[in-house]
Amino acid sequence: MARLPEGVEVAEGDLSVPETLERALTGIETVFLVWPFLTSNGASAILATIASAARHLVYLSSSGVNEDAERQTDPINQLHADMESLIEASGLEWTILRANTIASNALGWAGQIRDGGVVRGPGIAPTAVIHQRDVAAVAVRVLTSDKHASAKYVLTGPQVLSRAEQVRMIGEAIGRPLRFERVPVQVAREQMLADGRPPALVEALLASAETRPHSDLITSTVEEITGAAARTFREWTVDHADDFR
Repeated sequence: MARLPEGVEVAEGDLSVPETLERALTGIETVFLVWPFLTSNGASAILATIASAARHLVYLSSSGVNEDAERQTDPINQLHADMESLIEASGLEWTILRANTIASNALGWAGQIRDGGVVRGPGIAPTAVIHQRDVAAVAVRVLTSDKHASAKYVLTGPQVLSRAEQVRMIGEAIGRPLRFERVPVQVAREQMLADGRPPALVEALLASAETRPHSDLITSTVEEITGAAARTFREWTVDHADDFR
């Protein structure tokens, strides 16, 4: 169960079953959508259900989406590009938040870090990792204002970091040395499958690892919208140090 502030009303629905959303959408004007599936199959029906009740949709997308490309570089970015197209055609007012790598993804290393001093995984091009609290802060402003219709915002952290640098910073936060060891994609595939991850998800993640281009992109969008500078990954490691101990 999510930890929500006192007074928040919870309504349950299933994004794979449109009719279950009708009660959850009663009285709702604005929706924040995180699409949890690996394809856009079924999304049109969900968007139609949302449009029957709400006026404005805010969608969490990826900074890797390239509008000029006929096809995206990997399945995850293709999913987001497909979803964006469907949302733009839905009749809803919309705002797209294209987030860079979210810092909380690093929690996937927690088991390896607790068991030893080495994090093993496929190499992925460095990106300006963003604290999830900054994504949330931007989302709150966009959800509660009429000023952001038809806008697409790219959200990044303030520093481009490799996986090795992220792992080192986590080590500094918990007080012991850690290092990242790059492993071949096939080895990573075998380990991810052994960990119980769905095969389709594994292939999508590894495709991203193999094809993600290097990017030095850093935006000021978080500060422009919220009035506060984007948090650093080092701040995130301090906030979440106990998750790795």
